[in-house]
Amino acid sequence: MLWLYNIGISFYGLVVGIFSLFNTKAKLFTKGRSHLFEQIKSTLDPNKTNIWFHFASLGEFEQGRPVLEKVKEIYPHKNIVITFFSPSGYEIRKNYSLAAGVFYLPLDTAKNAKKFIDAIKPEIAIFTKYEFWYHYFKTLNQQKIPLYLISGIFRPDQIFFKWYGSFQRKTLNFVTHFFVQNQQSVDLLHNIQIENVSLSGDTRFDRVAENARAPKHIKEVANFCGSKPVFIAGSSWPADERLITVLIQQHPEWKFIIAPHETDTAHIEEIKKLIPAAITHSGLLKGGDQTIQTLIIDNIGMLSSLYQYGTIAYIGGGFGLGIHNTLEAAAFGIPVIFGPKYHKFQEAKDLIEIGAAISIQTESDLSDAFQKFKRNKTPGKIAKKYVQDKTGSTDQILQYITGNF
Repeated sequence: MLWLYNIGISFYGLVVGIFSLFNTKAKLFTKGRSHLFEQIKSTLDPNKTNIWFHFASLGEFEQGRPVLEKVKEIYPHKNIVITFFSPSGYEIRKNYSLAAGVFYLPLDTAKNAKKFIDAIKPEIAIFTKYEFWYHYFKTLNQQKIPLYLISGIFRPDQIFFKWYGSFQRKTLNFVTHFFVQNQQSVDLLHNIQIENVSLSGDTRFDRVAENARAPKHIKEVANFCGSKPVFIAGSSWPADERLITVLIQQHPEWKFIIAPHETDTAHIEEIKKLIPAAITHSGLLKGGDQTIQTLIIDNIGMLSSLYQYGTIAYIGGGFGLGIHNTLEAAAFGIPVIFGPKYHKFQEAKDLIEIGAAISIQTESDLSDAFQKFKRNKTPGKIAKKYVQDKTGSTDQILQYITGNF
C-alpha cells in the first residue's frame, strides 16, 4: 500500500502544479513551497531545537492556538515553529508573532519528511485534529520525537476502521498520544488496539471562550449596527446567501452582516448582485452610508470579532461539504442556524439537542427559525453556557505534555 500512497502524493502535487497556472490558491500552494528549505535556513537558528505545531488550515490553527500560546507562556525561551498545509492558513498567519518561523508543510514524501524534520529540529510535534501524514509520522517516530494529536475526532466511516485500512492504521501507530474530543473516538481507537488515548474534549471551546471575553472592537461595524438587532451570516457560500437574501427583504428593521467564506472579487460581486443596496466593509471604511441595511465583509480575519454585534447567527457550509464554526457565535450567547449537512460536527448536534441551534433546508425553514430566535432570548443563553461548560481541554493536554517533556 505504501507504493500506492506515494503515487497518490506525487499525483496530487502534479495536479496542484497544473491548477496553479490559473487558480490562485493552487498558485500560493506551489509558490509557497518552491524555496522552502532556503527560507527555513535563513529563518531558524540551526543550533536550536523547536516545538513544532502543524495545522491543516486557519480553522485548525484557531483550534490549537490555546495550546500553542500556553506552551509559549510556560516555556518562553523555547522556539515555536508552525506549519500549514493550506494557503488559507499560511497567508493569514505567516507573520504570527509567537512563532520563530511559519512555513508551508512540504508534500509527504520520505525525502521531504527527513529533510524537513532535520531542518526544523523539533523537540516535540503537535498536530491538531486532522492530517495523518505517513512519512512525517514515521520519521518522527524513528527519531524518537514525541508526536501528539490534539482535539482529534474519529468516526466509524473513516478508513482507519475498515478492513482495508491497515496502512492507515499503521500511520496512527506512530502517534505518541491522542487527545480526542469524544468517547466514540476513544472507543474506536481502542477497537483497533490503540490505547494511548485521552478523552480531553475540544480546545476550540477554550479558544472561542477566550475570544468572547475580550473581542476586538471594530468601530465602523459597531456604528453600522447602531442599536438595531443584527443577523450575522458567517462563512457563507452562495447557497446560503440566496436564502439570506429573502430574509433581508422580509425584515427591513434588522441589520444584516454577511461574512462569506470566500472573499475574492468574483464572489463579492455575486453577493452584490443578490443585494444591490448592500455596502462592503472596504466601502464603509471609505465613508459609505451606514444607514444601509446590509454589510458585506470583503476581507478575511474579522469574523470571530463580528459576532459580538450579533443577535442571531447563520453559519454557512451546510449545503456543501459541511458547516463551519458554530462555536465562535455560540460563545457570544447567540443562537445559531445552519444548513442540513452538520452531522459530522458534535457541537452542532449538541446545540440542536439543547435548543440553541436549528438546522434548515428551505426559505420557509429559515424564516421559521428566525422568528423563533427573534422572540426568545433563552437559546442564546443556553449556547453560551454550553461553551463555558466545555472549556478546560487545554489545561488537561498541557498537564500531560509538560509532564513528558
